[in-house]
Amino acid sequence: MRFKEESVEEKLDHIKRKQEEMSIHKHFPADPVKQAVDKFPLLPEFLKVRGLVKQHLDSFNYFVKTDIKKIVRANDRIVSSVDPSIYLRFKDVRIGEPSITVDGISEKLNPHTCRLSDMTYAAPILVNIEYITGSHVQKTRVEKNDVVIGRMPIMLRSCCCVLYKKDEAELARLGECPLDPGGYFVVKGTEKVILIQEQLSKNRIIIDTDKKGNINASVTSSTESTKSKTVIVMEKEKIWLQLNQFTSKIPIMIVMKAMGMESDQEVVQMVGRNPRYSALLLPSMEECASHGIYTQQQALEFLERKVVYIEDHTLFLVKKLPFYNPSLEKEGRGMAILRDTFIANVPVRQNNFRPKCLYVAVMLRRMMDAILNKDAMDDKDYVGNKRLELSGQLISLLFEDLFKTMISEVKKTIDAILAKPSRSSRFDFSQFIVRDSITVGLERTLSTGNWDVKRFRMHRKGMSQVVARLSYIGSLGHMTKISPQFEKSRKVSGPRALQPSQWGMLCPCDTPEGEACGLVKNLALMTHVTTDEEESPLISLVSLFLSNVYLMFGNHRAMSCYSLGVEDLELLSGEELHTPNSFLIIFNGLILGKHRRPQRFANALRKLRRAGKIGEFVSVFVNEKQHCVYIASDGGRVCRPVVIADKGKSRIKEHHMKELIDGVRTFDDFLRDGLIEYLDVNEENNALIALYEADAKPETTHIEIEPFTILGVCAGLIPFPHHNQSPRNTYQCAMGKQAMGNIAYNQANFLIL
Repeated sequence: MRFKEESVEEKLDHIKRKQEEMSIHKHFPADPVKQAVDKFPLLPEFLKVRGLVKQHLDSFNYFVKTDIKKIVRANDRIVSSVDPSIYLRFKDVRIGEPSITVDGISEKLNPHTCRLSDMTYAAPILVNIEYITGSHVQKTRVEKNDVVIGRMPIMLRSCCCVLYKKDEAELARLGECPLDPGGYFVVKGTEKVILIQEQLSKNRIIIDTDKKGNINASVTSSTESTKSKTVIVMEKEKIWLQLNQFTSKIPIMIVMKAMGMESDQEVVQMVGRNPRYSALLLPSMEECASHGIYTQQQALEFLERKVVYIEDHTLFLVKKLPFYNPSLEKEGRGMAILRDTFIANVPVRQNNFRPKCLYVAVMLRRMMDAILNKDAMDDKDYVGNKRLELSGQLISLLFEDLFKTMISEVKKTIDAILAKPSRSSRFDFSQFIVRDSITVGLERTLSTGNWDVKRFRMHRKGMSQVVARLSYIGSLGHMTKISPQFEKSRKVSGPRALQPSQWGMLCPCDTPEGEACGLVKNLALMTHVTTDEEESPLISLVSLFLSNVYLMFGNHRAMSCYSLGVEDLELLSGEELHTPNSFLIIFNGLILGKHRRPQRFANALRKLRRAGKIGEFVSVFVNEKQHCVYIASDGGRVCRPVVIADKGKSRIKEHHMKELIDGVRTFDDFLRDGLIEYLDVNEENNALIALYEADAKPETTHIEIEPFTILGVCAGLIPFPHHNQSPRNTYQCAMGKQAMGNIAYNQANFLIL
């Protein structure tokens, strides 16, 4: 009897096993990944495609291809003050091949030659120019191409480097190790890496308290032409504007009137009809009335008196500067400051200050929310409120300063020559372009690591360091290190604490002991730091409406089915700005419009991103508290890849992983096919991410590729780190960098040094 029961069980098991095998063969393509370890091959594939220093290379490439052209375009003319008909114009700029000129002969350079010969691995900066030459009587226009204005140190493995896209055999011929990631410079024979710098977000409203405990709303504006900081602060129940261009604080209502908002009622409507907001605004209105200011003209006259006074001889010197704006004199300095410096990231077109008024209203409302409810304050230590400055952005700032200084020097020299009553020789503008100032400035700064850019009030030390070459992993760890914005001697606990928002973005273990603990951080294994993307196509996609549809329907509300349904604020009254059912659409800190169905809008943008129609690093974040949808495409955001899940089921199936292992599919294919996407810190707040497939619920939106990727390069080498007491992992991260190992295949060549 017992034998018979066993045989029945065996038969049932056999039938069940057959059914399972049949279902596997039948539904193989749709079968989700069974275990978390099955997704592991994505990790080496990610490192193969992106590497660990890709953020440095992307940043430098963006500077070389785009940023340098923007800087030259913004400062493209040198016009003589003595004779305005004589000018020089920069038409185009590019970086040449790394080379050195000896006795008039140009020789190509490679990085290893520079290491051995104590030279700087640099390439010429070539410009195309057009200028006026000749005598008083006869002037001619001359064009010259590929004029050298200086030499740019080149990052190894960047698009300008001779190692770019070379295979192993070619790299070996050039004396380089195929495993060397690049991302550093060779300056005077020494390998220098620019550390990633941590900064607060630019062009974003940050609500914080000052030293006196007063709540303020600040915006650090950064555009191609202007960099400024605007602070609106509430002090003794009155709201003031603080701006360096004014001698003292300005009542905010006077600023609103100067921008054309003469009606107090309209300001109240823009901020919000809530009686609590009106009560907070009332003292500021009374302050404005006490100065007897009721019209725009009176407000502008008041601002004119408050503008920082420039003495006559200083003004004469200022007028000589290449970036001097003559409109300051014609229309009044107060108006020009409001247009160009006050919240500089909000453009004013055809003297229409309404976008700026709306921006100020949003700043005031957020500040008042923080006064009424302390939870509305911004956390400066939250990773989403920070940006990481990479090599490209820092060199861009340095080059902009040196280029503007060179222009002012050339202008000064030209004016001195033209001011002479008689000139014996023929005048040639191109001879006076100073070559050495840019070359020496870039080389000295990279060599010393001291960024002293007075123009942008930047004085930082130790920003570039000699690459640690004790071991291969030590070099990689050094290149992913993040330098803090705080002084290490400050006894503050907030910036040192481990933030929950660092999960997957910054390594929780890899930080030094002692005074720098928690301030110096390292990137996690799969972190990517974004570079700037072109803004105009996204703005067009989100906000621009078709004019012919206006003509057809005659009503802007009929446009809700077009351009993702964003309503233009120009067509809305102040009353409609903060209606309960609508959210503001804010793109890189600029208010584009409002939307009545924010989740639908965010989902539509995510679909476009997954389909590859917009950039893979564009983030969409719906902030329910602030009633805003934040779209970001700016550089310096930390983001990481995660697997997309539909109703708790991973989009990555067994056949996808098989294709990856067989070499048919790459990591980029997973991105292109909408199986994986990059999320930044803010967008993670709107996602529910499961650690493993088994943990996924129907409401889960994403699944981790590998949970251990929350660790960085050095912490990832620790065996079983989850079994350790946490300080032990931190100690090992420090000691792992001190171990001596093989640094590269071409280690013997390094030993010559």
